[in-house]
Amino acid sequence: MTTLAPTRTGPAAVTAPRRPVRVLRAVALTVATATALVAFWSIDIQWSRLASLPGQVVHYLDLMFSAPSWDKLPEALRQTLRSVEMAWLGTVLGIVVSFPLSFLAARGYGPAPVRGALRGLFSLIRAVPEIIIAIIILSVTGLTPLTGALALAVNSVGTLGKWGYESVEGVDHGPVEAVRAAGGSTVEALRWGVWPSAATDFFSFWLYRFEINVRASAVLGLIGVGGIGDMLTSYTQYREWSTVGVLLIVVVVVTMAIDAVSAAVRRRLTDGSTGR
Repeated sequence: MTTLAPTRTGPAAVTAPRRPVRVLRAVALTVATATALVAFWSIDIQWSRLASLPGQVVHYLDLMFSAPSWDKLPEALRQTLRSVEMAWLGTVLGIVVSFPLSFLAARGYGPAPVRGALRGLFSLIRAVPEIIIAIIILSVTGLTPLTGALALAVNSVGTLGKWGYESVEGVDHGPVEAVRAAGGSTVEALRWGVWPSAATDFFSFWLYRFEINVRASAVLGLIGVGGIGDMLTSYTQYREWSTVGVLLIVVVVVTMAIDAVSAAVRRRLTDGSTGR
């Protein structure tokens, strides 16, 4: 009986997989590049003025900050306080409206048609700038600080609603399942299963939105709804640069102070430390 000796075979040739052709990515990149080039060359840019731009910037900075009109400081502080009040009212109204809607828009807690409609509404609101919303509202309320506060409130609903339902969907489902297993309703599951985990995120979002509204309130003043932006526009049109310098100093200092305090509170909420 003849036995066959085992034969040794070399390692099989390894063929590298073909690199996938990302057609859609290439097409999107080409379209984006072509659009950017067309937009760039279609703008009427006076290249000869770019050389004088640094000198002009230095000139106007000198006009604004070499001898600021400090006698306008009390009025600037009053108008800045009005802008902050506008931002605060807009934030509070946005919280009141967006808070319950965030839970209805979360997957697993709101009906699918309601959830889809709310998410579409949040996206639509976020797509419209605050100043456009204010222009629409002022046809009813007129040029008053209330117009600015309502515009900020509407825009806050769009952002806070989105952040809210994403936070609700991201919590640990263990407590929620425990509440439901014990016979709890959907409201009880939200109260005892979701809210203890999501509360920190909600408070952090609210503070951050207030920071955004403080800056946006100054921009809304450009259309005449009051606040520091309204005062800044008026003195800029009359080219009173020394007063404009004081207003800019007040806006920057107050905004940075509010951002610092809000950031410290948010750090305290999120990780329990005050930070350095």
